[in-house]
Amino acid sequence: MRIFLDTAVIEEIKKGAAMGVVHGVTTNPTLVARAGHKDYKAVVREIAAILPEAAPISVEVVSETVADMVADGKRFYAWAPDNVIVKLPTNAEGLQATRELAKDGIQVNMTLCFSANQALLAAHAGVTYISPFLGRLDDIGHDGMQVVKDIIEIYDMYGFATEVIAASIRHPLHCIAAAKAGAHIATIPFKILEQMLKHPLTDKGIEQFAEDWAKSGATNT
Repeated sequence: MRIFLDTAVIEEIKKGAAMGVVHGVTTNPTLVARAGHKDYKAVVREIAAILPEAAPISVEVVSETVADMVADGKRFYAWAPDNVIVKLPTNAEGLQATRELAKDGIQVNMTLCFSANQALLAAHAGVTYISPFLGRLDDIGHDGMQVVKDIIEIYDMYGFATEVIAASIRHPLHCIAAAKAGAHIATIPFKILEQMLKHPLTDKGIEQFAEDWAKSGATNT
């Protein structure tokens, strides 16, 4: 399972990329606004310069009509053709826009997916990625991870090429469950990446090694 960062904060992306564990980035208008960016194109290009070559960057449209979604998607794609994945909502307009963008070889990440039925339709429309929001499903008393499992089972059964991005990740256990379910990608906030890495026994061990080394009087020169 690959790791995408769900953020528009440049410093977080730099730190994640420096670890060598981040394979892409997902953004949306809310994340961009929270990060204080005013120039959408500039931040997408900056992210592209930080990530490994051709790493996917999902850039979400805010339009509601098919024509405007397609126009936005083509414009976003031109900003960084090797990286940009157009992010569209899981609705009829999004499906139709996906078909139009596919004619120009533009890939789509279909977002706000909450059911296996939606994911099945998205795969038939030809989306590259589907993003089931498991955390938001959990929030309303549904089993979000079961939806992820159902989508993966259907895709595997019928040989769909669409990759599943486990989205709306709330905590590190979601990442483990998504990986065990067979999700291709988990897109996570930077704080979750930090939590995945941290363990008190690791910290204690590092501290103990340092103390023992200092007591030994040995040198490493």
